[in-house]
Amino acid sequence: MGNLFTTVAERITDPARPFLRDSAGNVFSYGDMIAASGHYGNAILSFGVKPGDRVAVQTGKHVDSVWLYLACLRAGAVYLPLNPAYTPAEVDYFVSDAEPALLVCEPATLETLRAGLGKKAIRMETLDASGKGSLQALAATMLPEFSTVERDADDLAAILYTSGTTGRSKGAMISHENLRSNALALVEIWHFTAGDVLLHALPIFHTHGLFVAINTVMLSGSSMIYLPKFDLDAVLGEMPSATTMMGVPTFYTRLLSDKRFNRAAASHMRLFVSGSAPLSAETHRAFTARTGHAILERYGMTETNMITSNPYDGERRPGAVGFPLPGVSVRIAEPDTGKPLPQGGIGVIELKGPNVFKGYWHMPEKTAQEFRPDGWFITGDLGYVDPDGYFTISGRAKDLIISGGFNVYPAEVENALDALSSIGESAVIGLPHADFGEAVTAVVTPRPGMTVDESAVRAELENVLAKFKIPKRILIADALPRNAMGKVQKNALREQYSGLYAS
Repeated sequence: MGNLFTTVAERITDPARPFLRDSAGNVFSYGDMIAASGHYGNAILSFGVKPGDRVAVQTGKHVDSVWLYLACLRAGAVYLPLNPAYTPAEVDYFVSDAEPALLVCEPATLETLRAGLGKKAIRMETLDASGKGSLQALAATMLPEFSTVERDADDLAAILYTSGTTGRSKGAMISHENLRSNALALVEIWHFTAGDVLLHALPIFHTHGLFVAINTVMLSGSSMIYLPKFDLDAVLGEMPSATTMMGVPTFYTRLLSDKRFNRAAASHMRLFVSGSAPLSAETHRAFTARTGHAILERYGMTETNMITSNPYDGERRPGAVGFPLPGVSVRIAEPDTGKPLPQGGIGVIELKGPNVFKGYWHMPEKTAQEFRPDGWFITGDLGYVDPDGYFTISGRAKDLIISGGFNVYPAEVENALDALSSIGESAVIGLPHADFGEAVTAVVTPRPGMTVDESAVRAELENVLAKFKIPKRILIADALPRNAMGKVQKNALREQYSGLYAS
């Protein structure tokens, strides 16, 4: 039972049961899923992709992208999803680091990526929404029969890159057992059954949309309505056909902004789940008042999938992230020593369990730094446990900004800003934002004799950073506040500009 897909296949009781319906109304059964993943599995094998080889994928959210993910599982390849917003310079880093045997992209970006990768020897194929990509054309000629490759539970199923505090991205190595154990735990605690229909409006290049959503659907035998993105009209139109929805806080603030979203609109739903960014207590309470549903907030990260969850039965406490998942041990520890703290003490969140990743790709020293000698993984998030056992996150030790559900590390943005000719130095912070949760914001000083133009700086950043990393505002200051040791005091900047987006 090493290969995750073997577990998926074993749990299919009715191949005719709907698995996925796309935005055009096309319905694909579980039998169709088995066949389509076989077509794609044979296609990638024809390129010489072997078990353990990486397959990098930078495409939009297409149905065929799901088939390719499943094909990689079946072939024993390591799936490497990349955000479509990443620039060629960013993709070049991932390709250089992971050395994939195959890179799949959109036809429109093929030549730009090829030029950006220079002389790197890598096979490139295309896939798009129209079904006319080169990989799609080849897959259509392949047989659907495919023998799923046997894998050990600890063999890699995926590598997901997560930005480092130094600006260098780290490839989190995720095993088949990491994914299987976590999805089975979520099926259990969130009461997923074959009768459920998940409203899927998340992107599929990160843990939430790819693993939490799709794997949970497959291992419960349920179905999903697969939307290309979160569109308010589309989500409201599909909600009467769904029973569950997973989203980032931004989804829920946008639903609440529309008067059409009321108790009647949500009457067919049994569960709303929020993650990828902190859900404000205000949004939680407003949602309950409007619909009668309490959003279930959970906590996870790229390296561990899901860690804790508010209860399905019981109080879903605003501001808290609930209890550890079955099989997962979580503790609050002293950051410097790892010594467990008593209840109520604020410290770093650490965990052990079958969901914890295998380490960072090609970074053994960094991997060792993130684990205690006794094997506990150090999340870098700060939190505490209340008297009722609920975990609450009180801060992020690594200065991570989560904007609209996307992770942004200040150091990476600061490095890009400091490379510009007009900027002397920069500090990047996250500020409260009603829609995005946190807005990436830069405070910069000009170089002597230079003038900083906010719109010009943003335009320059578009060439090196994905759109979600570009600061919403670039504020100009004479100097950055520093402590006695010369370190920039970001807390002072957060306080100074805390109301910047209040209007």
